[in-house]
Amino acid sequence: MLTELSEQTRRAIEDIRRVASDLRPPALDQLGLVEALDQDARRLCPRDCRFELRAATQLPGLPAAVEVAAYRIGLEALTNVAHHARARHAILELRLRGDDLLVEVRDDGTGIHDMPRAGIGLTSMRERAEELGGSLDVGRAEEGGLRVTARLPLESLTGHA
Repeated sequence: MLTELSEQTRRAIEDIRRVASDLRPPALDQLGLVEALDQDARRLCPRDCRFELRAATQLPGLPAAVEVAAYRIGLEALTNVAHHARARHAILELRLRGDDLLVEVRDDGTGIHDMPRAGIGLTSMRERAEELGGSLDVGRAEEGGLRVTARLPLESLTGHA
C-alpha cells in the first residue's frame, strides 16, 4: 500500500510540473524570451535550414502573458517550418511597433499553397494572439515561402490603457 501511495505521489508531482511548465516554460525565467527562443528554435530547425533570430536590442519588460504567447507562437511557427516548409532559411523576428510586440516567422520554403488547411498549429497561434487582443496574419513571405506575423498588444496588459 505504501509503494502504491508513493507511486501515485510521484505521478502527481510529475503532472504538476508538466502543467506548470505548460503555463510558463521555465526557460523564460532562466534565459529570458530572446535566449529561450534562440535555444529552442535552433533545436527545432533541421540541420539543412539556416536559422536566424532578429530581436530588438532592448525589449521592454513584457507582461508574462505576452512573453508566453510570443514564445509559444514563435516555436509553433518554426515547428511548422521544420515539418512542412522544406525551407533552407528561416527567420524569427521580434520587434516593437507602437504598443505592440510583433512576432514574425518567415521562410523561403514551399509557401502556403502547398500547406494543408489550417491545422491545430495555426489555430492555436491565432487563439493565443486573440486571447491578448492581438491578431495573427499568415501570408506569402518576401523570401518566397510563408510569413506568420502575430501582433501582441502591450498597452492594455500593462495598465497604460
